[in-house]
Amino acid sequence: MKRVIQAHKNTLVGLLVASCLGSGFATAQDAPHGANPAPAELPPVETALPLDDLRKFTEVFSRIKEAYVEEVSDKVLLENAIKGMLAGLDPHSAYLEPMEYEALEESTSGEFGGLGMEVGMEDGFVKVIAPIDDTPAQRAGVQAGDLIIKLGDEPVKGMTLQDAVTRMRGKPGTTLTLTIMRNGESAPIEIEVERAIIKVTSIKSRMLEPGYGYVRITQFQEETGGQFVSAIRKLIEENGSDLDGLIIDVRNNPGGILQAAVETSDALLDDGLIVYTEGRIQSSRLRFNAKAGDVANGSPIVVLINGGSASASEILAGALQDHGRAVIMGTRSFGKGSVQTVIPLDETHAIKMTTARYYTPDGRSIQARGIAPDIEVRPATLTEIEGGPLFSEASLAGHLENGDDERDNGQLDVSNTEVNRDYQLRSALNLLKGMSILGQRGERIE
Repeated sequence: MKRVIQAHKNTLVGLLVASCLGSGFATAQDAPHGANPAPAELPPVETALPLDDLRKFTEVFSRIKEAYVEEVSDKVLLENAIKGMLAGLDPHSAYLEPMEYEALEESTSGEFGGLGMEVGMEDGFVKVIAPIDDTPAQRAGVQAGDLIIKLGDEPVKGMTLQDAVTRMRGKPGTTLTLTIMRNGESAPIEIEVERAIIKVTSIKSRMLEPGYGYVRITQFQEETGGQFVSAIRKLIEENGSDLDGLIIDVRNNPGGILQAAVETSDALLDDGLIVYTEGRIQSSRLRFNAKAGDVANGSPIVVLINGGSASASEILAGALQDHGRAVIMGTRSFGKGSVQTVIPLDETHAIKMTTARYYTPDGRSIQARGIAPDIEVRPATLTEIEGGPLFSEASLAGHLENGDDERDNGQLDVSNTEVNRDYQLRSALNLLKGMSILGQRGERIE
């Protein structure tokens, strides 16, 4: 029986189940960086069963078989009972039928069908946790926090999350109209989204300005750790020397594979604990430790988080925060700090069950609390203030010349339009510049 530990929030990525991993992915036994190995089998099930409750179950089962308005097969009743047992535990435990089980593997491999957003349930409606970068949902204008109240002409109220997901999936090229309630809007909004095959690129990187690199992690997939290391090395090579500062952006990153989060954290830490898990059974108690080597060579780091940063993203932010390796900036993260284990029942069915909680190196539980940023910076719209004519010494007739060669004296480069539009990103870049200036002046940077 294969067990897989994962780090994903209570949602479906790209309209597919993505709160867990399927067979073929990294297992707890394969966990890197000094993790305690987990046995291949779960402990034996207790033989003592509550007979009175089982009699009650069989009585209800018989009553439904005899008197329900329509005939129901034994298979449907038993599968509904299994679903109910797991769904009643917490929002992350679930029974995976063939479609969900297959979609689960697709979502973590980085290619799957759908609209391209992370969703959950809230008050009977589908809530958008985060649209995924470069997907139809994001391009159509779907935003984190939107409540979907209708799918086409069908009201969402009364649907299960799986029902809603099934309706949102479809043939690439077909369209679906989402009716959305959004904070700040008095009336529902209709957004038409064209379905597509979603190919998620886990890592995106570039230089923001000379000396300052930027890495965006959209979600933690199988290859994310290695791709992250390659991206940092490429930025250093492009810069021609070590970076003056690095921004790691995990805003609206729903999480993904635990091992990928561990590898990414380890790439920036020389030693120490990265994350550990605690559960009732021995195999759910794991510890992940960093190995020597910092791919960024000690460059100052700012990690951007928000309410859409969950699970694996929180593991990364928590580890770097506890080790003092990065400044965490933005808003409090989602707070998904539980571990789900996927237990295959046969070739096409499995159960996904919460078996442990995550803890940061300092022993903080992420669950239902999230990671609080070191510096809170809320999203804002930047508007340049138009002032009157600017006068300086150089404007005066007959002014004395400077006497030095013409050169750029550190004027702000305003050509980076994305930095200008994104207040949180701009704040992170300004912080790194300040840290760099203090470092050049010989001040101690804590």
